[in-house]
Amino acid sequence: MSAIGTATPDATNAAPSNAGIVPTMRLAWRFALREMRGGLSGFVIFLLCITLGVGAIAAVNSVASMMSEGIAREGKAILGGDLRFQLVQRERTPEEATYIDGLGEMSQTAGLRSMIRLADGSDQSLAEVKAVDEAYPLYGSVDTTPPIALETLLEERNGRYGAVAAQELYDRLDIAPGAIVRLGDAEIELTGVLNREPDILSDGFVFAPRLMMSRAGLDASGLIQPGSLVEYDWRVKLPAGSDPEAIAEEARQAFPTAGFRVRTSDDAAPSLQRNIERFSQFLTLVGLTALIVGGVGVANAVRAYLDGKRPVIASFKSLGAAGRLVVLVYLLQIMALATVGVAMGLVLGAIAPFVTARFLESVIPVSASASFYPGALLIAAIFGFLTALTFALLPLGQTRDIAATALFRDAGATASGRLRWTYVIMTGVLALCIAGLAIFMARDKEIALIFLAGTAAAFVILRFVAAGVMALARRAPRVSSTPLRLALGNIHRPGALTSSVVLSLGLGLTLLVTLAIIDYDLRQEVGTGLAGRAPNFFFVDIQNNEIDEFRRTVEETAPNSTLDAVPMLRGRITHLGDQDVATMEIPEEGGWVLRGDRGVTYAAEEPANSTLTAGQWWPSDHDGPPLVSFADEEARELGLEIGQTITVNVLGRSITAEIANFRAIEWEDLSINFVMVFSPNTFAGAPHAWLATLTLDDGGADRSGVDVTEREKSIVNTLTNAFPAVTTVRVKDALDAVNQLIAQLALAIRVAAGVALVASVLVLAGALAAGNRARVHDAVVLKTLGATRATLIKAFATEYALLGLATGIFAIAAGAAASWFVVDQVMTLPYRFDWTVALTTLVVSLVLTVGFGLAGTWRILGQKAAPVLRNL
Repeated sequence: MSAIGTATPDATNAAPSNAGIVPTMRLAWRFALREMRGGLSGFVIFLLCITLGVGAIAAVNSVASMMSEGIAREGKAILGGDLRFQLVQRERTPEEATYIDGLGEMSQTAGLRSMIRLADGSDQSLAEVKAVDEAYPLYGSVDTTPPIALETLLEERNGRYGAVAAQELYDRLDIAPGAIVRLGDAEIELTGVLNREPDILSDGFVFAPRLMMSRAGLDASGLIQPGSLVEYDWRVKLPAGSDPEAIAEEARQAFPTAGFRVRTSDDAAPSLQRNIERFSQFLTLVGLTALIVGGVGVANAVRAYLDGKRPVIASFKSLGAAGRLVVLVYLLQIMALATVGVAMGLVLGAIAPFVTARFLESVIPVSASASFYPGALLIAAIFGFLTALTFALLPLGQTRDIAATALFRDAGATASGRLRWTYVIMTGVLALCIAGLAIFMARDKEIALIFLAGTAAAFVILRFVAAGVMALARRAPRVSSTPLRLALGNIHRPGALTSSVVLSLGLGLTLLVTLAIIDYDLRQEVGTGLAGRAPNFFFVDIQNNEIDEFRRTVEETAPNSTLDAVPMLRGRITHLGDQDVATMEIPEEGGWVLRGDRGVTYAAEEPANSTLTAGQWWPSDHDGPPLVSFADEEARELGLEIGQTITVNVLGRSITAEIANFRAIEWEDLSINFVMVFSPNTFAGAPHAWLATLTLDDGGADRSGVDVTEREKSIVNTLTNAFPAVTTVRVKDALDAVNQLIAQLALAIRVAAGVALVASVLVLAGALAAGNRARVHDAVVLKTLGATRATLIKAFATEYALLGLATGIFAIAAGAAASWFVVDQVMTLPYRFDWTVALTTLVVSLVLTVGFGLAGTWRILGQKAAPVLRNL
C-alpha cells in the first residue's frame, strides 16, 4: 500500500510550508518509510551502480594501505637495519669507518652487475651480484634451499667460494645447485637456491637474477677495479632507544661532502612506496569515474522512480503538502537506499585485502597482513554519498513545483517541471566537493585535475553529441521504410532515450578505448619501435686500460658494427646553487634527477645525439672553472638557469660547476645519454670506467629472429670470455623485462577500465528500463493503428543500432584524442592508432545497445492494448 493510502488529512496538514524543520523531517521520514514498504524494485540498478563505484574505490585504497603498512611494519628488515649508509664507486675512509662502526652493530654489503659464465664458456647470464659479510642480515632472515646457515653456503671449499642464486639464474643457464660457474677471474660453486632476501626492495630495481656470495669471494673475482660501478652499503642496528632520524642528520652534518646517502627504516623503499601511491591514485580516479558513470544511473533510476510515483505525488499536493515535504520524502528514501549501496560497496572494499594478500606477496616481497582500513573505507563512503546526492538532486528538484493538475493530466508522459536555481547551485557545489576531495587525496594534483577536467568535458561533449544525433534525426529526409521512419522519430522525440544511452555508454567506452590504445602503443614502442632503434648491447665497467683492446676485439668479432664508448662516473647532486638538496622539497617532475646517484661523463665536443637549446659549448681546450651541460627538460622542471651552479659529489669529492648550456636529449632511442656532461678538466686524473653501446649491422633483420639471436649470443660469448670483468646487457632482454612489467600493469588497468564499463552497462540497462513506460504506450498505439510485431521490432532494433553506432564512433574519436595526448604529449612516444580496438569498440557498442534494448522491449510488445488505452 502506498503512503497516501494510509495517511490522514491531519497528517499531511501537519507540515505546512512554514512548519519547523524538525516536525517536517519527522513527517517526511514517516512517509518515506511507508513508501518503501511498497517495494523498491526500480532501484536495483541504483544499488548496483553505487556498490560498484564505492567498492572499487574502497578496494583500491584498502589494498594500497595494506601494502604501505607492510612496508612500514617491515621497514627495518627491508632497509637491512635502522640506518643505511650508501656510497657508489668508493669505499669509506678510516674516519668514516670509525664513525659508522661506533653507532652500533654493523653489516657491510657490496653490489654490482656482472656476467656469470659456465665453466666451459659456452653460455652466460647477467646477474645482480651481492657480497655480504658474516653479520648479514641484521633484521629478517634469508630463505635458502637447502635451509642451512648462509655463512656455510658461502664459505670457501676446495679453493672455490660458494654462492647461492635465484632460481631464475639456474633456469637461464640450465644448471642445478652444485654447478661450477665463473665470475670474473674466479670459479665459484653454486651451493643452493636463494628463495628470499629480506632487503631486496631497498636495493631498487633488480634487473637480473640475484647471486649472493661472500665479500672474500667477490674480491677473489677481480671485478672490483678503480672506477668500477660498485654500490657499497653499511647497515647499522642501533641500540634500543636511539633516534634514527637524529643520528642520520648528525651523520650528514659530520660528513657533508662525503657523498653518503643516509636512509632510515622510515624510508626503506621510497621508489616502491611512490609507485604504490601513484598507481593507487590512478586506479582511484578510474574507480571514481565508474562511480560518476554510475551517477548517471542514479539519476535515471530516481527519475524513473519519481515518474512511477506521479499519482502519489499528485495526491500529496492535492491534500496541501508543501513542495519541500514532497522532495524531502523522496530524498530520504534515496539516501536510505544509497546507504545500503554504500554499505555493500564497503563490504567489497573491506574484503579486498584478504582476497589479494597472497597474490601480492608473490609479486612484491612484503608480508601483506590483511586488515580493515577505516580511512580507506571512509573516503569511499564519502564519495558514494556525495555522488548519490549530486545526481539525485536535479530529478528531485523537478518534482517540487509541478502542479497536481499537471501530474494527473499527464499520466502518460514523463514528468518535467521548472527547476529552481537552488537545486542547480547545490548540485554544482556537491560536484565541486567530489572534485576537491579527489584532488586533495591525489599525490599528483595536476594529473588528478586533468583527469577530472577530462571527465567533466566528456560529460559536456556527450550532451552535445546526443543533441547532435537528435538534430540529425530531426532533419533527416523522409524515408519510405516504416521501421526506419519510426526509429528516426524515436531518436528525436520528447522523452527520447538518446541522451541517456549516449551518456551512459559513451564515457565507459571512451575510457576503455583510451587505455587500450595507450597499452597498445606502449607494447609496440617497447617491443618493436624501440627494439629497432636501440643498440643491441650495453657494456658497463670497461676499464681504462682495456678500452683499446676492447675496441679491437669488437671490430674483429662484429665487423661493420657501430661501437660508441664514453667515460662514466657516478655522482649525486648535493646542491642547486646554495640550496641543499637534502633539505629542499623535491618537485614531482624532474625530481628523479635529485634522488640517488646519476651517471655523469665529460666531453670536449658536443655529443652527437643531443642539440643545444640554450648557452654555448665550451672550447675543446677549456682549462678554467668546471662547466656542465644539463638536460634541457629536466633543467626546466627543476627551475635551473644558465650561469647557475650545481654541486655534485663524485668519489667522495664535491665538485661545483657552472651550467654552461642546456641540451635537448632523445631518451627514447636508448643511446648513450647523460643528464650532466662536464668539461674534461673537471675529472682530470679521476679513476673511472667506460660505458659503451654496440649496434650491429643486421640489414634491418628482425632482432627476435633466430639468425640475429645466434649472432648476438656468439658476440656475447666472445666478449665475456675475453673481458670477464665487463658487464654485458642485451637490450632485447631488458625490453622483454619492461614488456612483462607493462603487461602486469596493463592487467590491473584493464580490470579498472572493466569496472567503469560494467558501470556503463548497468546505467545503459537502467536507462532503457526507465524508458519502457513510455514505450508501452507507443507500442500499444502503433499496434492499434495496424503496426505488426515485426515492424516494431525492426523499428526498435534500428533505433538502438543507430544510437550504438553514434556512441561507438564518438568513443573511438574521443578515446583516440585522449590516448594521443597521453602518448604523444605526455610520454613523448610515437602514436599509433589501433584499428582492432576501434572495431571491437564499435561491435561492443552495437551489441550492448541492441541487445539490452530488444531484451527490454520484447516484453512490451506483448502488452495488451485495453488496460493501457483506458489509462491514457
